[in-house]
Amino acid sequence: MNELFNVENDDRNKPLAERVRPKTIDDIVGQTHLLGKEAPLRVFFENKQFPSMIFWGPPGVGKTTFALLIAEIADYAFFHLSAVEAGVKDIREIITRASNLQRSGKRTLLFIDEIHRFNKSQQDALLHAVEQGIITLVGATTENPSFEVNSALMSRCQVYRLQFLTDAEIKKIVENALKNDVILKQIKIEIKDWEFLLAIAAGDARAALNAIDLAVKFFSYDKEITLTQEVFEKALQKKSLHYDKSGEEHYNTISAFIKSLRGSDPDAALLWLAKMLEAGEDPVFIARRLVIFASEDVGNAEPFAITLATSVFQAVQMIGMPECKLNLAQCVTYLASCAKSNASYLAINEAIADVKKTSNLSVPLHLRNAPTEYMKKESYALNYKYPHNFENHFVEENYFPINFEPKKYYKPTNFGKEKVFNERLNIFWKNRKK
Repeated sequence: MNELFNVENDDRNKPLAERVRPKTIDDIVGQTHLLGKEAPLRVFFENKQFPSMIFWGPPGVGKTTFALLIAEIADYAFFHLSAVEAGVKDIREIITRASNLQRSGKRTLLFIDEIHRFNKSQQDALLHAVEQGIITLVGATTENPSFEVNSALMSRCQVYRLQFLTDAEIKKIVENALKNDVILKQIKIEIKDWEFLLAIAAGDARAALNAIDLAVKFFSYDKEITLTQEVFEKALQKKSLHYDKSGEEHYNTISAFIKSLRGSDPDAALLWLAKMLEAGEDPVFIARRLVIFASEDVGNAEPFAITLATSVFQAVQMIGMPECKLNLAQCVTYLASCAKSNASYLAINEAIADVKKTSNLSVPLHLRNAPTEYMKKESYALNYKYPHNFENHFVEENYFPINFEPKKYYKPTNFGKEKVFNERLNIFWKNRKK
């Protein structure tokens, strides 16, 4: 096959995504908010002057490409560390080399992939060199840097958000690869099922190129290849979901899941549930969130919700996957479908706020317990009115702290069971300040 294509072994062994990596900023597809006219990276590239930066974005959208092009165009000495493998010693060695290069007039760019995986001491080791301009730091992260990168390092870097690529941008990148790659341009390749390929990519150029690369190898580099959904499925086996159980996508997905439940949309909630389960999310984590939701968003509009959610939580722990998906689905559809109230949630938050700003919340004597004769002589529990001794098992009484004006925290809705509560409490406490 090497004779057929006259391609060096080194090139053949490189992944397609590496072989077609952009050589200039004009070759980059997407990220126009950073590379368009007068956009920040465009200006930096034109001036060949770069601040320390953190590129935050999903996989396969250009973070590493930007770092390589910065080093190439601005003539930096380039060092690349992976936060998974590197330690403080590696950082200090590079800083020492950068200091020596600086004395000879050479600038240094240190690219740290997955910078969010650096611990505090590793990040602190960079501070002085970044602040003094000994190195220009370019970090890449898929995680929100405000959560994962310490504030001292963040303040010394510009953070730029990279976006998922659109389907049109992914298609253009693939078409450019088919036309320009040293190997693929020698093969007649027809992609029959673009929709499936774009679904596999899900905004990740590397995923799309890897799919092409693997599918072509599946044919042993024949002269003519037709790529169909069936071919992709055979080569790839299954689609890999974009979901990091400890990363931002984890939080984005659970947020969409909870919002779907709150919005009374069981269908959308089931889809997010399915995504999480297929991506390997811990079902106990999901069940725990359902228990919270039952009180926070359903509350007394349907008091049985917390009972069901707790039972499902226990069932998930006992049964595990894959069968517990049935328990989760039952709970999800129930919680999404029943009446909603956040009255309890709002009530406790308001009460806590008042407790925090009130220095003295003394218990009135009539509400205190009086287990000893001395306490009774001190008027503990004196004149306490026992509600069960009165009509409707209710008597108007002041249960609030001394010198604290009674206030209405719990404001039931007119939905579900809470409607009954609302009517009853409005009769009992009709004069209470809202």
